[in-house]
Amino acid sequence: MQVTEVANEGLKRAYTVVVPAADIAAQKDKRLAELAKDMKIPGFRPGKVPQKVVQARYGQAVMGEVLETSVQEATGKVVSERGLRPALQPKIELINFHDGADLEFRVDVEILPEIPMPDFAAISLTRPKAAPGDEQVQEALDNISRRNASLEETEARPAQKGEVLVCDFVGRIGGEEFQGGSANDMPIEVAGPGFIPGFTEQLEGMAPGEERVVKVAFPAEYGAAELAGKDAEFTVTAKSLKVYAKPAHDDELAKKMGLESFDKLRERIVEVLQGEYDAASRLAVKRKLLDALADQASFTVPEGMVEGEFAQIWQRVEADMKAGKLDGDDAGKDEETLKAEYRSIAERRIRLGLLIAEIGRTNNIEVTRDELSNALRQEVARYPGQEKQVFEFFQKNPQAMDNLRSPIFEEKVVDFMLELAKVTDEEMSPEALQKAAQGE
Repeated sequence: MQVTEVANEGLKRAYTVVVPAADIAAQKDKRLAELAKDMKIPGFRPGKVPQKVVQARYGQAVMGEVLETSVQEATGKVVSERGLRPALQPKIELINFHDGADLEFRVDVEILPEIPMPDFAAISLTRPKAAPGDEQVQEALDNISRRNASLEETEARPAQKGEVLVCDFVGRIGGEEFQGGSANDMPIEVAGPGFIPGFTEQLEGMAPGEERVVKVAFPAEYGAAELAGKDAEFTVTAKSLKVYAKPAHDDELAKKMGLESFDKLRERIVEVLQGEYDAASRLAVKRKLLDALADQASFTVPEGMVEGEFAQIWQRVEADMKAGKLDGDDAGKDEETLKAEYRSIAERRIRLGLLIAEIGRTNNIEVTRDELSNALRQEVARYPGQEKQVFEFFQKNPQAMDNLRSPIFEEKVVDFMLELAKVTDEEMSPEALQKAAQGE
């Protein structure tokens, strides 16, 4: 095999490879001989089929197989002998081949850069911390009471936001009733969700026995095409008023939640809230750590990886543009500006990803089989009734398993770096912690 380097610029390498015709012919003959051993053709004894017959039947298919194998093996040899670390799958271009001639092809490969290790000890971080106080615990208890509240009818009076009117209503478009626009004894939360925008808000102050005409417009994207974008009027008759009766904060409420006492309920709330705050703290300090790493990392990144990442990002941006859902900061920018900004984001992501991978590789950080199995069990549990199919999917798809492995690996590398960096805890309110976790 003859290999000639034809390009060496930055992270890009290119080689022409020539595999001698004799090697191709030898591999082809070997493969045809293997097939002949098991071939059964009328008129010939098993294993005694003449080479010419085997060649006539399978020669073209075998040649394609041999060429593919030769290219793969030669490319692997080029990469390994030169100690290359490809960033992406090498690109192959066939230059010349015909039966009886040398195989000549070109290999273009973009390699990973040399990645210097950061000085972890020089990284100083402030880790925000918070603990749940009486106010947060009380808010959580109120939410639990609200979710376990029962509706009870109350005296006839004007309805307030959050209360429930039991109503009959008839809907009309252009003076004509329409299908699905009427109902009887329908409980409607005043200023609550679940109806056409603007409908429930107009019921505020309405009392049982009162009739009111509510005017609304169906959204342009409404599910029923015959109603989308049309103006409608609903004649609403209020029949009774109900309010939510919240259970007391006592042992009975705790038992509804599966706990034996109110004290245990409070303990559980504190535990859950603390878990949420610790997760927010982790997110905040991780963001600061990655920002610090990005400031230290200045190596060149493979263009192909950046373009691939940018393509994925831009696909989502284009979908948001078409749906009119662009982020507020992006809405006033032209396409050229947006592309420049998101390509910069793509480059940062790739650079940090390569740096994290290199830190893990250099320091022998690996995801254990138990860690991966636990992650798979958690993922499978998200699909009750389909556990077997989901498990088989991950077993048959290495890329899906890599998607489970990657976040575990990243978190282990982050833990490693935090151990070496200078991290100072700073106590703050839960509200301030949430802002820090969001990068505000």
